[in-house]
Amino acid sequence: MKRISIYSVSAMVGLLLSVVGCKSDKDFLTEVPPTFYTVDNAFSTSAQIDQALIAIYSQLRDLWANPAEEGWIFVLRGNGTDMYDVPSIRRGNSFNNYGNINPDHTTFYNAYSTWYQIIAKANLAIHSADLEHISWSSPEEKSYALAQARFFRAFAYLNLGELFGGVPIVTEITTEPKYDFQRTSRMETYQFAIDDLLAAENDLPPTTAEGGRLVRGAAQHMLARAYLAQGTQLAADGDAGAGQAAFNQSVAYADKVINGGTFTLMQSRFGSRQEEAQGNVYWDLFQEDNVNYQDGNTECIWAIQIDYAAYRAEDGRSKLPYSRTYGPVFRDGAPAHLTGTAEDVGGRGIAQMIPTFYTRDKIYEGPWADDLRNSDIVFRRTFIGNVPSSPYYGEPVPWEVMYYGSNDATTNRNNQSLCYPVSCKIATDRYTGLEDGENMSNLFRDDYFIRLSETILLRAEAKQRLGNKAGAADDINLLRKRAQCGYSVTAADVDDQFNLILDERARELVYEESRWNTLLRMGGTIAVDRIRQYAFWPEAQATLTFNYNLWPIPNTVIDTNKDVALAQNEGWQNR
Repeated sequence: MKRISIYSVSAMVGLLLSVVGCKSDKDFLTEVPPTFYTVDNAFSTSAQIDQALIAIYSQLRDLWANPAEEGWIFVLRGNGTDMYDVPSIRRGNSFNNYGNINPDHTTFYNAYSTWYQIIAKANLAIHSADLEHISWSSPEEKSYALAQARFFRAFAYLNLGELFGGVPIVTEITTEPKYDFQRTSRMETYQFAIDDLLAAENDLPPTTAEGGRLVRGAAQHMLARAYLAQGTQLAADGDAGAGQAAFNQSVAYADKVINGGTFTLMQSRFGSRQEEAQGNVYWDLFQEDNVNYQDGNTECIWAIQIDYAAYRAEDGRSKLPYSRTYGPVFRDGAPAHLTGTAEDVGGRGIAQMIPTFYTRDKIYEGPWADDLRNSDIVFRRTFIGNVPSSPYYGEPVPWEVMYYGSNDATTNRNNQSLCYPVSCKIATDRYTGLEDGENMSNLFRDDYFIRLSETILLRAEAKQRLGNKAGAADDINLLRKRAQCGYSVTAADVDDQFNLILDERARELVYEESRWNTLLRMGGTIAVDRIRQYAFWPEAQATLTFNYNLWPIPNTVIDTNKDVALAQNEGWQNR
């Protein structure tokens, strides 16, 4: 299967270099450049513009996979929400102690500036694509390049709007320092993203031969998400009619993806390990060579590309370090019964981010337990004792022993943070690269940016916000039926605080969705209420004494923009 070649991006540096012959040292030291590179002449071919787009794919891959294990990206992926926290050994890195969280926190600046980096790269590609000296093989080639750039810009602004609210809209290349950016409203930020997505939609192909490239369904999915966000904000602003219109648009664009004939939920075993009796269709979704649409996975809309050969050759970031960063540390939490870093304990975990009890247990309590997504092959709860002196050697170690094996309550709580079930999304029983010295830290499969399941959940929420609770239940049951759940939801389960939607997102999209975006986009006190309720450590309940539904504008951004005052978001003033 063809993949995006992102490890060759460094070749772009050659665009800005030239070789000057010399006759003497003096000639060599006398700088006489043949030309000066500007935004208008740095690109000379359409292939170079495509390399600029590939640089964005590369940055988004690193932002999602987090191969450098940057703490702020763990927050972007959900740390500090209702779903994830930190273990005892990393309590100093908590994103739930609001005595340490304020607009100067580096997480906010890193997230804010990274999305603007994406915007700057997209603006450069859009500007360069229209330069007269660029030759395109066809109008379609140029249209596709522009569509990808507009999608990336829209994606960045949608993320900024969900996390920070209204932000400055930048569409031009900035070549001089600028200190007078002005915030737009959250509505205007969402509308800009929508306009870019609408401009890109029809110039993106339904499918591609190359894994990882953007397709039309990705734009339609993001339009469903953007209209849902816009409608929620309109309703919060008191414009119910406009909000309802936006929710209808969200449903319409989700329908295009769900009912368009290109994407469908995988309903039966498929792919590289389908003959193995131990698996199920949900487990198949997360096995090597099974993720891409081009692999026969019809619910993959957009995936980041991970390539082991590239990793070995020169792209050390082409990996998913999920076993390492998300995996438990049984060797510290239950050393008398479980030790080592092999497959039997989920790989070489160091627990940078852990699932809360809400994520690991609460969402599967009572009638919710009967669910493929809660099966041992998908969300492994059975760990066989591997310490010869343990009374559980060769037998399952009970969770009561792992959680409550000490007479000291603090030790037990710490152990509960180090021992937890292992999702098939973060570990495997068949690690690639062991013969080359790999140590069960990394997965080498592709990973989802957009999966059809999330489109269905977006539509369910839009239907609920339109007052169609029965329709929302029907959509949720599409996923529950595929997961062979024993309990099907009804309109009566669709509560006004969106707990059902959020719980189903947690069951279906654990380690996949951007939970902060979801919670903050919903507005009100949904985010802070759930953090207070489900955070693993007590610091959240003790220190989250104010309400907010947006992250703060970083103080560095406010201070640098000296010619125009940028208002701080509600709840964060004077913190």
